[in-house]
Amino acid sequence: MGKDILVIGGKGKTGQRVVDRLTDSGAEVAVGTRTPTGARDRFFNWADSASVEAFEGCSAVYLVAPTDRTDHLDVMRPILESAIERGVRRFVLLSSSMLDRDGPMMGGVHAWLADTAPEWAVLRPSWFMQNFSDGPHAHTVREENAIYSATGTARVGFIDAEDIAAAAVACLNSATPLNDDRILTGPEALSYEDTARILSDVTGRTIRHVALTTQDLADRFEEQGLPTDYARMLANMDETISAGAEDRTTARVAQLTGTSPGSFRSFAAENAATWMV
Repeated sequence: MGKDILVIGGKGKTGQRVVDRLTDSGAEVAVGTRTPTGARDRFFNWADSASVEAFEGCSAVYLVAPTDRTDHLDVMRPILESAIERGVRRFVLLSSSMLDRDGPMMGGVHAWLADTAPEWAVLRPSWFMQNFSDGPHAHTVREENAIYSATGTARVGFIDAEDIAAAAVACLNSATPLNDDRILTGPEALSYEDTARILSDVTGRTIRHVALTTQDLADRFEEQGLPTDYARMLANMDETISAGAEDRTTARVAQLTGTSPGSFRSFAAENAATWMV
């Protein structure tokens, strides 16, 4: 059996952080990417069956699903089956706090792993703090002094991607497999009004939260280039949040890593330059 750990999406928001932390821990890491350039890089694209070669010599893998579709199990299952055939034992899937086992999107992959994989963990983080610094809110905060959502005044347990990566590495490196899922949040639940106030404090400008309808948000996502089905799915998640689905915090990050997750205010202070015009 191999000993490498493959990180799919190893140049992405959580993947790069997982790669860095695994490397610091002394693990042998392979980076799955559509554009391999470095010595550790291996070609990987869920839509290309040749991607199974990336699992060669690997015993564990960090899984990030494709972001341009919603039929995740249909496209991922054949490649995951090949991974098991090639000796991969441990699978750590990045899912979402809003996607239950056997639910849509990554929920189907979650159920399949639980039923099939020798060792597995599913991480279900709440919304990323990085959505404000290098995600969909970054441009509007910087250029329009605004955050757009369809969540109303509901609260979310925003989490730093660094804490997600730390939890993933703990699951990949642990002597005993988790064989369970964990909902990951930051230390407090905040509304978008709350995040706007914190960003106003950090930037010295007045940042406002613009409350949209679900349809208006879906249209906005489509205008930004997302496929219609995916845009509607994301907008519907905001509608679910507006009913209180994400108004919670958990202690799971600390339980997995031994360290408490970072706060949104600390994150905002560290990334203040991001929003400067």
